[in-house]
Amino acid sequence: MNEFILTDSDFRSISALLEKAAGINLSPSKKTLVYSRLVKRLRLAGTTTFAEYRTLLERDSTERQKMVEALTTNTTSFYRERHHFDHLKDLLINQLIPAARQGRRVRIWSAACSTGEEPYSIAFTVLSVLPQGSGDLDLKILATDINSTVVEKARTGIYGSSAIETLPPGTRQRFFEKVTGSNGVEVAVCRAARDLISFRTLNLQEAWPMNGAFDVIFCRNVMIYFSPETQSRLWQRFGSVMPQGGILYIGHSERVTGPAAQSLINIAPTTYMLSGEGK
Repeated sequence: MNEFILTDSDFRSISALLEKAAGINLSPSKKTLVYSRLVKRLRLAGTTTFAEYRTLLERDSTERQKMVEALTTNTTSFYRERHHFDHLKDLLINQLIPAARQGRRVRIWSAACSTGEEPYSIAFTVLSVLPQGSGDLDLKILATDINSTVVEKARTGIYGSSAIETLPPGTRQRFFEKVTGSNGVEVAVCRAARDLISFRTLNLQEAWPMNGAFDVIFCRNVMIYFSPETQSRLWQRFGSVMPQGGILYIGHSERVTGPAAQSLINIAPTTYMLSGEGK
């Protein structure tokens, strides 16, 4: 028997708060997931019913953020959807690094970085072309996520040994070192990769404080959680911060929709290029 009762009214209220805060649209089939993810929050908050917890959410912004973090999904892995990193490597060799060597600013954004495997895979791809790092080149990676807890995890660059088991031996040896952590022997991302990345907490639904354009944006397996209206708006916003020829990588079950589809052109599987102004 469940410790608490999550009524349909409770679920609708919490779902509405989540969509307002993070743009995430929950179907009724997610009711069990909401219960399992929030039970711990109810206990920690000292609330005895979901109705009481809903009242707390309405007046406590800190708890609302904790609720968002509890309900966001953070499934990821190194080099997930490898074809994107192969495409990025070619892009770096043929366009971005030559541009950086001519003095141009180059920026790559991991817009839902989770625990960091994606931005570190981007950094490894850069280092595969620039073994000594970016040096004097103005080439940097921004990694953001709505969940401050996973951003802090990502910033450490420390993972369990199982996280790199599927990587080729050469990649493991080149980009990781063994360390002793709280869970015994773990692995740490090399300093050269960490130095390329800035980690920040960012809600994609709110203002984006970054200045300048992004030559490459990774936003993968995120839009599937948003309503069609939110997806359309965000595709446009991504286009607005990309230069002509900028590249957007998305998830395998996603596609660019709405007005942005006129300027973000599909050039390879789940890979889009901005052909116009994007605004």
